[in-house]
Amino acid sequence: MCLGIPGQIVSITDPEKLLAKVDVSGIKREINIACIVSDGHPVAACVSDWVLVHVGFAMSRIDEEEAARTLQILEELGEVELELDAMKLSVESK
Repeated sequence: MCLGIPGQIVSITDPEKLLAKVDVSGIKREINIACIVSDGHPVAACVSDWVLVHVGFAMSRIDEEEAARTLQILEELGEVELELDAMKLSVESK
């Protein structure tokens, strides 16, 4: 993935390795959540977080409104389809 694209964490798949399943516009894939975990926001608290996903990492937490705005802008720029196609290919190749 080239851009940070919004997605929502739907489950924790491996708490020790800081891996979670994220839903990005209906496509689910595993990502690393190390960048958003802290003492004040442990792994278990990440479920349902909206995050910006970049190259398989949740880079930052964002609110749902910001996620919707970002997706809308990316759609207007024609970038969402490219990112979703890349995600589909990475999921299918596993």
